[in-house]
Amino acid sequence: MSLPLLAILFMVNLLSPESQSKSKNDFTIVFYNVENLFDVKNDPETRDDDFTPAGQNHWTYHRLDAKIQHIYKALIAAGKGEFPDVIGLAEIENRWVVRRLIDSTPLSRVPYGIIHKDSPDPRGIDVALLYRKDRVKPVDFDFLRVVKEGKRQFESRDILYFSGNLDGDTVHFFVNHWPSRYGGYMATKKKRNFAARILRQRIDSILADEPAAHILMMGDFNATMNEGCLRDVLHAAQYSNVKGYDSLINLTGIWKDGAIGTLWNKGEWAVFDQFICTPSLLNGAQLKLNISRTYICREAFLLEADEKYLGIKPNRTYLGPAYHGGFSDHLPIVTVLGSE
Repeated sequence: MSLPLLAILFMVNLLSPESQSKSKNDFTIVFYNVENLFDVKNDPETRDDDFTPAGQNHWTYHRLDAKIQHIYKALIAAGKGEFPDVIGLAEIENRWVVRRLIDSTPLSRVPYGIIHKDSPDPRGIDVALLYRKDRVKPVDFDFLRVVKEGKRQFESRDILYFSGNLDGDTVHFFVNHWPSRYGGYMATKKKRNFAARILRQRIDSILADEPAAHILMMGDFNATMNEGCLRDVLHAAQYSNVKGYDSLINLTGIWKDGAIGTLWNKGEWAVFDQFICTPSLLNGAQLKLNISRTYICREAFLLEADEKYLGIKPNRTYLGPAYHGGFSDHLPIVTVLGSE
């Protein structure tokens, strides 16, 4: 029997090693790949047939609502019992499911704004961003198309851009879900390089106008931090290797040892879900990001034993086509921006 939410949150606040008191000037940022949050209707323009009542996964309103409640529990646990200020989401089908996530859970208690646009992804999955309208004042938003024409054409999820004012400072957010590795690493790495170039071009444009801009990228990059798309194309490095104002810091270097990760594959952890920022966010005069408060949310209810490979793994919604009733195949990641 699953524990009630209040009991879960009580244990989160008592037992989590990352738990720290949050001041009113702290802004909690969460990214979560929620694993296939589809509605139950068939969209003839996308490959969503499996996530319908008659499809292979027998996706129903009951299962949809159960998953939405699970996503809420994961988000509130990542926020240490409080509503996050900015939430990046991956693998959501449309605005309707995001609206349902807010309206049918206690997230409705705070005024969340939604940034979302249907992207050309063949499966119909997108990224979205939620922001607390009482804490974050929107400035601008955009959607960067990840569409390649020509002989090797492909279409992937848009990169979502949102800028907001947080306690007097403007922060530029990017929510990413780069092309997957389905089909093999070598066959797909050029697609991720292409996405990285699109993101880097927008970053350079912002820095050209504002060299000390606060920029925070989050997402499922479908790559580890030392792969070429992140290291050589996006030019994101560990803090110790950063040189120049236009360098980017991959905050997830602290998780690179393989003992911890955001997803589990055949007995090994990997970190595909990452935060990347400009140096100004670590040494800003007012708004600062604390690396020690950047972490993977690994609460017990998000995990389960892996009987085949041993160890623990994310508690998923599906195991292949079999309904498992869990949360996601990814773990949420969290960072906190503090205003001094």
